[in-house]
Amino acid sequence: MSDVRLVIVCMPADTCAGWFSASEILNRHRLATSIPVPMFPVRRRAISGVISRWSARHLVHPVRRRAAVALAAGGRLRRLDLTAAATLAHADAVYRWRVWSHVVARIPAARPPRDFRADHRLTAEQAVRQFEAQPRVLAMLAHNCHPHARVPLHLQELEAYQAGEITYSVLHWQRAIAGDAMVTDDGGLLEPASDSLADRLRYLAHAAAYLRALPQDRHIVAVHAAPRP
Repeated sequence: MSDVRLVIVCMPADTCAGWFSASEILNRHRLATSIPVPMFPVRRRAISGVISRWSARHLVHPVRRRAAVALAAGGRLRRLDLTAAATLAHADAVYRWRVWSHVVARIPAARPPRDFRADHRLTAEQAVRQFEAQPRVLAMLAHNCHPHARVPLHLQELEAYQAGEITYSVLHWQRAIAGDAMVTDDGGLLEPASDSLADRLRYLAHAAAYLRALPQDRHIVAVHAAPRP
């Protein structure tokens, strides 16, 4: 699995979000920033909607659709629509889970990849081969090979799929606002205690609550980051 993670950087008070500023903060945690991730829908104000529709002020890496600003990697919280981000991610996750449920119907549950990685009798290649030899995993691989498959079924998400529709959708809508790790505005690092599904869910609940409690004039930025060698 890749070491690259989606990290949400919460900027200190009176500090504007930016790729360079986020990179400096992540460097203190020995994380290398790659690129900003435009994942947040941009909110338009009811009164000044015409102006805010076109303005990229206080936004990081804005993405435009038909010239209007639609998404951004970050910016002032009041301009980012976290509710819309969560709603869209929830709908996409529910659809993916239902496709998965149809693909693996009546096929016995499979062991997740970390079970095989934890078996020290197996080499890394043997662990992958034994994981992929399971009938349910083979069904997912077959689906992904189909030229008309509408959504890919990621093998690393097997444990989350098998936990049920509610768990899978919660995992994704919370990740849509909290990422895989978060740097708090005081420089602390929030991250799961392990790669287990339970620890990831605990992290997401904590990080999402932290983000909701921040003042709306604070800035955040989402970036892909990886450990420095």
